[in-house]
Amino acid sequence: MKSLLIAALVAVTPLPPLQPELLHAAIADLEHPVATSAQLRVAGPAGRWYGAEGLADGRREVRPDDRFRIGSVTKVFVATVALQLVAERRLSLETKVRHFFPDVPESLDAVTVGQLLDHTSGIPNEVGYPDLSTPEKVLAHRYDRWTPQRLRDLIPESGPKFPPGTRQEYRGINYLLATMIVEKITGRDLAREVEERVTRPLGLTKTYVPQRNETTIRGAHVHGYLDVSGQRVDVSDFNSSRAHGEGDMVSTTGDLTRFIDALFGGRLLPEPLLELMFTLPEVSMVDGTPARYGTGLQTFTVNGVEVWGKTGEWYGYNAGMFSTRDQQRRIAYSFTPTVRDATQQEMTLRIANAVTSP
Repeated sequence: MKSLLIAALVAVTPLPPLQPELLHAAIADLEHPVATSAQLRVAGPAGRWYGAEGLADGRREVRPDDRFRIGSVTKVFVATVALQLVAERRLSLETKVRHFFPDVPESLDAVTVGQLLDHTSGIPNEVGYPDLSTPEKVLAHRYDRWTPQRLRDLIPESGPKFPPGTRQEYRGINYLLATMIVEKITGRDLAREVEERVTRPLGLTKTYVPQRNETTIRGAHVHGYLDVSGQRVDVSDFNSSRAHGEGDMVSTTGDLTRFIDALFGGRLLPEPLLELMFTLPEVSMVDGTPARYGTGLQTFTVNGVEVWGKTGEWYGYNAGMFSTRDQQRRIAYSFTPTVRDATQQEMTLRIANAVTSP
């Protein structure tokens, strides 16, 4: 899907009617990429559809209320909570990050909270992560425990990769720091803030932030697998603490479509702050392409239809949540690829085309 993520201001064409055969075909092919399951939910006034393929745990079929790891879709929840604190005048997007954390390298003194949220911080690549380049190495580190401070300490003393605010580069460390700022301001962990501010008010009973060292997925869920030397290994049980605030949440397709409906409908943020989520910085990505991330959201246009939301990955899982700005069409999907590589785009591209095809 990354090849399709381009900035646009408005949808070029009206929404086409849903085509159930095309929607089903998008998730039915579990060989390209190799996956054990897939599900897709389309909601909104312009049409509704739900379908699932494959098995949740090797035995039973996937159910609509099965949970799954949502990876970087987590960032939309974090951005929402941060902007709520801005609305409450407890946080300013212009405040320097080192105001909260003086131990962050002095060379990053210019980085602001807002630049974390829209990925224009320029923070250099972290140094000290374990090597996770093969499935075997991933399994060796699946139960590693990370504290936020330990993760923050991976930021090197070198200067920024570019002057803050002049380029855009999507980085998870931005949202770790944003989450730590939320927790410092409120005095409570992200799990409680998300629950009290978002999931409980909206009735998202299947969505949660895991506790720091929680490894299992609560309740009924879709299992994720990795191909390890030709053997399929269940990796549903995983310590996601190293993705705190940037990729550790769990949800369902139903909860995600309800969340994005409430968010875009103005039930969680006042209009000026909601508009920031749809505002692309006037800079280019580090590869020279146009910026494609607002505050918490990303955008892409397929078949002339523009949507906003977020993709996410975790070991054994791939997920996404998108909507047109008018909420006429809301999309949530999840599939469980056994190989973590670029072949995952085959499924996301099929889904993107199916939900927008004329």
